[in-house]
Amino acid sequence: MQKLINRQWRLASRPVGEIKESDFEYREEPIPSPKDGEILVRNIYLSLDPTHRIWMSDRPQYMPPIGIGEVMRGLVIGVVEDSKNLKFQPGDLVSGALGWQNYAIASSGNLIKLPQPLAVPLTAFMGPLSFIGCTAYFGLLDIGKPQAGETVVVSAASGAVGSLVGQIAKIKGCRVVGITGSEEKCQWLLEELGFDAAINYKTADLIPALAKFCPHGIDVYFENVGGAILDAVLTQVNLNARIPLCGLISTYNAEEAVPGPYNFSQILMKRVLVQGFIVNDYVSQWDVAFRDIGQWLQEGKIKYTQEIVPGLENAPQAILKLFDGRKMGKLIIQISDEP
Repeated sequence: MQKLINRQWRLASRPVGEIKESDFEYREEPIPSPKDGEILVRNIYLSLDPTHRIWMSDRPQYMPPIGIGEVMRGLVIGVVEDSKNLKFQPGDLVSGALGWQNYAIASSGNLIKLPQPLAVPLTAFMGPLSFIGCTAYFGLLDIGKPQAGETVVVSAASGAVGSLVGQIAKIKGCRVVGITGSEEKCQWLLEELGFDAAINYKTADLIPALAKFCPHGIDVYFENVGGAILDAVLTQVNLNARIPLCGLISTYNAEEAVPGPYNFSQILMKRVLVQGFIVNDYVSQWDVAFRDIGQWLQEGKIKYTQEIVPGLENAPQAILKLFDGRKMGKLIIQISDEP
């Protein structure tokens, strides 16, 4: 009987401060049937990302916020179960924003068909070969424009995006310094990913640590965090430094207005480029990123790690790991078995 049920998590309330499990509502509904032109997808993997916190709020943002009572938005990988669309057949593997649920109805316009047979594990399409990889690739290379010999600093460096940014910067011949939140994560960056230095922001005095590990200053800072870390970086930036602004996770749970950086004047004095971006800005070029990242994966130049939490029922608890430092790499919910 369980197979006849579509389990869902819907937004019950907008979070105040940190996300709480009570902000979600669990529902069970009949599995929907596709109409002409539609596809029924069984969701296999669900991506959990910091941007969920933005979507759950009603603050101004780059997409409409999730409405109260709506299925939680989320990127999934799934398999086509039934199709009334000639472009898709049962058994096709697909990716799309199909939400926190077992099954979803989709149209061809909001699905990407994955290649078959797979040359990499299916979960790679939740990491380096997904919007995660594109975020790292275009933010660093198009906005950061790193040159061989320059120093690149990455915050949230052990996260899904940050860990890829650092490795791509190494491929481009840069000195790479990662900022992360534990000694274990620092060791992973150094020993597994080949970073030149790693700083534990929870125990280090950031300004002298950055001065030590960036003796020639900072040319590119890939920003995922904001707050005190951004302020510390601004004290070390070089003339004409570039700051791709990908995320500000340290501010997402703030209950009051967050002040700007105290060292803001350095942006003027050092003529620093600060540019925010959303990965969808580059959607027409994603195939370029997938080509290069796929090649680097095959050559062993890119490594990645993922934490896969079994069970859709665990999503409201698992998402808290994005904000309390308990995860490393990409956080994924496994909703159902791979075909």
